[in-house]
Amino acid sequence: MATFVLEIGSEELPSRFLPVEEAELSARFRAALDEAAVEYGDMRVMSTPRRAVVIIENVNPVQQTREEEVAGPPVRAAYDAEGKPTKALEGFARTHGLSVADVYRIQTDKGEYVAVRKRMGGAAVRDLLAGICPAVITALPFAKRMRWGAHSLAYARPLRWLVALLDEDVVPFSVGPVTSGRETCGHRIHGPGPFSLASASAYLTVMAGQCAVTVDPAARREVIVKGGNELAAAAGGRVLWRDGLLEEVQGLVEHPVPLLGDFDPAYLEVPAEVLLTSMESHQKSFGIEDAQGRLMPHFLTVLNLTPQDMAVVKHGWERVLRARLEDARFFWHQDLRDTFDNWLEKLEHVIFIARLGSMADKTRRLEALCRWLAESVADGRLTPEDAARAGRLSKADLVSGMVGEFDTLQGIMGGIYADRKGESPVVAQALREQYLPAGPESPLPSSLAGALLSLADKADTLAGCFGLGMIPTGAADPNGLRRCALGIIRIALEYGLALDVRELLARAHALYGDRAWKLDRDEALGKLAEFFTARLRNYWQSRGEDTLLVDAALGAGLTDVPSCAARLAALRDFSRAAGYAEAVQTFKRVANILRKQGGDGGLPLSWDGALLREAPEKALAATLDELLPRLDALWEKGEYAAMLNTLGEVRPAVDAFFDGVMVMAEEAELRRNRLAMLNALGSRFARLADFAALQI
Repeated sequence: MATFVLEIGSEELPSRFLPVEEAELSARFRAALDEAAVEYGDMRVMSTPRRAVVIIENVNPVQQTREEEVAGPPVRAAYDAEGKPTKALEGFARTHGLSVADVYRIQTDKGEYVAVRKRMGGAAVRDLLAGICPAVITALPFAKRMRWGAHSLAYARPLRWLVALLDEDVVPFSVGPVTSGRETCGHRIHGPGPFSLASASAYLTVMAGQCAVTVDPAARREVIVKGGNELAAAAGGRVLWRDGLLEEVQGLVEHPVPLLGDFDPAYLEVPAEVLLTSMESHQKSFGIEDAQGRLMPHFLTVLNLTPQDMAVVKHGWERVLRARLEDARFFWHQDLRDTFDNWLEKLEHVIFIARLGSMADKTRRLEALCRWLAESVADGRLTPEDAARAGRLSKADLVSGMVGEFDTLQGIMGGIYADRKGESPVVAQALREQYLPAGPESPLPSSLAGALLSLADKADTLAGCFGLGMIPTGAADPNGLRRCALGIIRIALEYGLALDVRELLARAHALYGDRAWKLDRDEALGKLAEFFTARLRNYWQSRGEDTLLVDAALGAGLTDVPSCAARLAALRDFSRAAGYAEAVQTFKRVANILRKQGGDGGLPLSWDGALLREAPEKALAATLDELLPRLDALWEKGEYAAMLNTLGEVRPAVDAFFDGVMVMAEEAELRRNRLAMLNALGSRFARLADFAALQI
């Protein structure tokens, strides 16, 4: 068995490209080798900014062989009237490198044909790899590609060298202007090379030694974390690691060397969030905190070399960071001298979304919507005045100097400035949390005020965009409307808000007033309800809920999210209970009969006892007289599981009714009375689930 190594050497790739490159190389190589019937063992795919590496162990140097039956022409065309081979048969045999004597007959659905057994495979894997490698390399998808020189090849960055070895042998191929060989390049300073590789198995040894390159991203990450922790501990602190930044930094270096720098403690007057954002976004550096979680006047950065004079490099980093922190301190003092009233006035000139007014308009809508939400669902835990104030100030920090410099601090700075300018702590916390959750796994607002402000903001955006016909299609969602809907769902569930989603969205739409909408109110809200229902379906399906149960729960109608979740949970438990299938079959029949009558429209919810003739319908009426008040009481208390459990009680009476009574009687009065009984029962359970959506 052999070892294969492929190294794609290029100019430095952006760090964000590397994970995609690794995943694509792995998937495409595995698919190509499997298709080519090449046996292989472990595969490792690694990358640095200047190289992508594929190492495959235990490669069988010879392709697997197999026999394959190949059908040829029909027998009638293969032999003439005298039974002699025709030119068609001779050509078929010759094409496959066989003689006419190797041909035999087979019976197929289309009649009798001739066939041969052909031995496939057995090719040298080195030759196969010579075709696979360039195909994989040129097919790699990058967010952006470029061309260089006079070459037609497009790649993420210019290619500089290619190493392709199967044990000691070069796998020959070319990609654009670069031809594969055994020469590699190392670190630009500590081991530029070129270095000749004797064999594929020597690759990692040469990389770590002569080339001074740490190829494995996990190993680079370990060096950074271990060295960084040691430096921070020596200074009496600990590193504020950010996974996203750590992943980015390890993808920027081939020879990681952590460095601890210092800055003037006077800058600590600026909020920690600002200092950390400045360090992380501009300098790709990490903050250091003490045991109490307070920021210390130090930072950790990662070099891509071992400098001859660490003090000189340290001074250079500190000088650059000092300029960044000085800018942050300037904006901090400037913003503290400004007022919310001035910022609100400036918002009049900041567009929210074209045709949806200014950000000032949006804050006035949020003020009204937050007040209504507090009055509707806060149950005294939040005053309408605080909620409304949070809505009014929610976007004020967008015109502050600090957010103009660091836009990721929007909302956070609003909360900090609210604290410093004497606003209520409740309002300040709401401003900090208004953009949460930012994604499917993002934290939720920790305060009710923040939760309601986030709800109002997202509902306002949804209502406005749908009114303009800006409805997400496919992967396109420029205004983040799917994220808005998901945020409303998660907040409503977390806080148990008994809030009718339709009413929330209708109020948000109404607060826009008279506008030149692309969709009229009813159409926009209808499409918005469909969109929201689809996001709910996606949310529960992504958490492993049964699709049929989800559709049944949503089919009962979109009301408030927590009650919908409770109905789904009750359905899930009921589906695992004895008698579930029988109950579903019975009540699907009820639902289908009522649906054929146009739903319950026009049918009464009560019946005339004087029109009951058959024993089964009298028995059903007696059962319903006792059951319906109980169902109504259970519904009011939200005891959905108990409601579903009553299906077992009433099912025998319903089955007997169907077996012994002609529901669709010729007499209209009689038919209507019997349908009314079914409607009285069906309408109660239709609030729980759409039984027609369930399949048994």
